[in-house]
Amino acid sequence: MAMSNSSQSGMMSEINVTPLVDVMLVLLVVFIVTAPLLTPQSLKVNVPTTKAVAASDEKKLLPSHLVVDEKGNALLDSVSVTDTQLADILKQKAVDPLFIMKIEADKTVPYGRVAELMAIAQHAGVTSLSFVTISGR
Repeated sequence: MAMSNSSQSGMMSEINVTPLVDVMLVLLVVFIVTAPLLTPQSLKVNVPTTKAVAASDEKKLLPSHLVVDEKGNALLDSVSVTDTQLADILKQKAVDPLFIMKIEADKTVPYGRVAELMAIAQHAGVTSLSFVTISGR
């Protein structure tokens, strides 16, 4: 066995790699744990688009009911209306500072149709919308 003695005046040319390996293993574990968290976990859904309208802070108190039947037809206060008629009527009613529109849609109506009617109401100046639901039976 060769032993070095203190009489040799050379420098030690070996590197201790154990701390380097320890640090690299810790970094590897950190990357393994965090990599699944970086991938998006959401579902891709095609949501209908509408034009954005700035919301008002006013609270309205006089309700008007908009009912959407299973075929997507709109009835405002129990009167059947087309989309253009709905826009005209809501422009007149939205002038009242106490106006609120309640939407009651059949559960089989596509979400896109309800979003269209909401956009019509917002473009007509309606700033307060609410949805009517029935609590679970």
